[in-house]
Amino acid sequence: MAGGNREAGRSVTDKLLSVLTAFESEKRPLALTEIATIADVPVSTAHRLVGELTEWQFISRTTNGRYQLGLRVWEMAQNVGRQLRDTAKPFVQDVFSLTRETSHIAIRDGREVVYIERVFDTRRVPQSAQVGGRLPLHTTAVGKVILAFEEPWVRSAYLDLELPPSTPRSITSPRALAADLDRTRARGFAVTQGEQNPDTCSIAVPVFHTGRIGAALGIVLPLERSGTLAKHVPVLKAVSARIEEATRSIPLETLLKAHRDPGLDPDRGS
Repeated sequence: MAGGNREAGRSVTDKLLSVLTAFESEKRPLALTEIATIADVPVSTAHRLVGELTEWQFISRTTNGRYQLGLRVWEMAQNVGRQLRDTAKPFVQDVFSLTRETSHIAIRDGREVVYIERVFDTRRVPQSAQVGGRLPLHTTAVGKVILAFEEPWVRSAYLDLELPPSTPRSITSPRALAADLDRTRARGFAVTQGEQNPDTCSIAVPVFHTGRIGAALGIVLPLERSGTLAKHVPVLKAVSARIEEATRSIPLETLLKAHRDPGLDPDRGS
């Protein structure tokens, strides 16, 4: 019977969370016996816990009798991201007001950056990522500044990956990227020159949280105005410090952990 070796001594909370997180490994509706096997609990225990979670709408039952995560899980997760986004939004707007350039804030999600807020100019730069959009770490200023200030194992793991180009100017050599990250860390900001889009350039600074890199704040503008990038550093750094202070009480670490990609997370393996 599933769970026969672990049932003794396990708390109800442990069993409940094991049932709920069974859906992390399988991105499809599960039969009750599958949930019991993955959660390592008896079928009778799984039946009881799934029933309670269904009543609370954390799990829903499909028409063919299988189970999947309910909308309530998604709704609660949105509250975490929304709190961060809502807190950061006026600061991103402030960057835009002071620079008149497309402004954004992003966090790392495994091998990519995810844009959680953006403010566009009427002269919107071509092919800019939307809120929720994802781009590679090594071809974006926000991604490179996050990599530069991340824990050493993250940087090392990323440099071991293939670095596919987005444009002919993208950095694809691990050695060249490592050197770029060293420069970024030393000067406190990252830049790109046509590396994600051949017609744009960008600059970004780190946003720290409880002493660690939490996010990146940056702007993007047409490539022909790349010579003006450096003048925006003081504004970006000042607003970054304000975001750090404003988000100090937000559980950003929990959000970042939820976004870790298995390939860049030692707790999950490769």
